[in-house]
Amino acid sequence: MPITVYQYPKCGTCRKALAWLDARGIDYDRVDIVAAPPSRAVLARALALSGVPVRKLFNTSGQSYRQGGFKERVATMSEAEALTALAGDGKLIKRPLVIGEELALVGFREPEWAQALAS
Repeated sequence: MPITVYQYPKCGTCRKALAWLDARGIDYDRVDIVAAPPSRAVLARALALSGVPVRKLFNTSGQSYRQGGFKERVATMSEAEALTALAGDGKLIKRPLVIGEELALVGFREPEWAQALAS
């Protein structure tokens, strides 16, 4: 089963991550995270598989994060509230977000990707 990469075409990090996958011949499905953000259920699965705290799913450098006052809000949000907010605005989500059958990767850190995706 190929992995799904939620990415934003204008994001340099996303383009770098896709080039990294292409260079290694890794099969993936590409989804525009802004045009078609992952559902709350997909985000909950990614959260469980990645093992990161929910605040790590937020794109803290994005405009939606700043305008929405999430820097202050995230600390007091429940996991359910955070997932609902993330599912409602793809620009809030740290990208790229990779989801596979048994794994989820948040952001692009080459050593982490190499370890998780090496076949």
